Formats: sequence, structure tokens, C-alpha cells
Amino acid sequence: MLVVKSVSKIYGEGTNRVVALNNVSLEAAKGDFIAVMGHSGSGKSTLLNIIGGLDYPSSGEVILDGRRIDAMNEDALVDIRRGRITYVFQQYHLLPSLTALENVLLPLTFRGTNNGTQRALDMLARVGLDKRAGHKPGQLSGGEQQRVAIARALVNDPALILADEPTGNMDQKTGMEILELFRQLHREGHSIIMVTHNPEIARHAGEIIVLQDGQIANRVEQGRSRNNEH
Repeated sequence: MLVVKSVSKIYGEGTNRVVALNNVSLEAAKGDFIAVMGHSGSGKSTLLNIIGGLDYPSSGEVILDGRRIDAMNEDALVDIRRGRITYVFQQYHLLPSLTALENVLLPLTFRGTNNGTQRALDMLARVGLDKRAGHKPGQLSGGEQQRVAIARALVNDPALILADEPTGNMDQKTGMEILELFRQLHREGHSIIMVTHNPEIARHAGEIIVLQDGQIANRVEQGRSRNNEH
């Protein structure tokens, strides 16, 4: 489904030149759960942004479903991000003036989908928050806000979920609850690439990729990296 082929990302020139990624390659098939680890500045978020079409590589290819997304223009990338790929960030990026339901509805609105309210309610129920649909982000806990963000990410039925430190702002108990939600999504067949600094979270992935100075320093296979339970 996803092929990242010899991707490099360089910022600046001369003495200001920074190599954020250096010849990184990986593959993800349907149902894979991959954790990406590494110290701050190792290139984790840069890699996720390039996979998600939020940034362009300096060289190399990113191929999704047989199409090179690194060669697409911004309009085409927006279509990809509204359908095939979705993001879950450490910061929830919910609009404070909108209710949970309205926040989840946003991707459907951007796609021009009519009568998406039931779909959005179904997604809130999926993350256990259908009874909080009318609450605004300021009335929700951090864990609840992340659940709303996950519901919003799922509402367009994406093929690939990219998660950048989705439990980073949470206490251990809440973080484990969010992790269990991702594990359930994986069991249902979703493909997930998750950036995390937490080894306890990473061990639940099928494969761990460790980045160091913009390069893959280690790969750890943890049994099945692909979901074959359905």
C-alpha cells in the first residue's frame, strides 16, 4: 500500500544545511502497525509529514496505492489527505468554538458530503463519546479531546492513519486507553504508522523503526507486523 523509497529531506544551504532525513526506505501493507522511534531531532515527524503529503522530500519517492504522492500538486495532495490518509496529532487541533460533533463533521463538510451527521455521530459512538457530542473542547478532558480527534480522523474511512505522539500529552492511564483504541483500529484492519517516544507504546506495534540523525538505525520485527485476523 505504501512505499517510501530512498527519501531524503534537506533544509537550508551551506552552513545552515540540515539533513533531516537521509536515504530512508520503508514499506507498509494493509493492516500493518509500525512504530517510529528516535530522539528529538532524529527525523520522526519529518518522515510522517512527507508520508502524509504535508511536506515534499528533497529526493526519493513516496508511493501510495501505486501513485507517487511526492510528485502531486497541492490540490491532489489535499484530496489524498481528505480520503486515503489521515492524521492524529499530539495537539488535538479541535476548533474551540465548535462542538465535538461539529469538529468531527468538518472533514465531511470539506469533501462536500451532505447529511454526514449520522456518520459523525457513529464515529463519536465508536470512541465512546456519543453522549458528549454537544460539548465543546473546553468542556472535555484531554483524553476525550483526543478521542474526538480520532473520531474526526476516522470519519472519512482512511486507508492509512498517521499518528504523531498521540498520547504525548496524557497521563499513563489515559495514554493506555488511547493506545487500546489504536490497537482496536488495527485489529479492524486499519494501517497505522505511529511516532512515539514511549517504548511501552511501541511494543504493541508489529514493527519498530528507530531513526537516528535522519537515518534508520534499527528495525525490530515483533512477530506479525500485518493484521491477519480477519
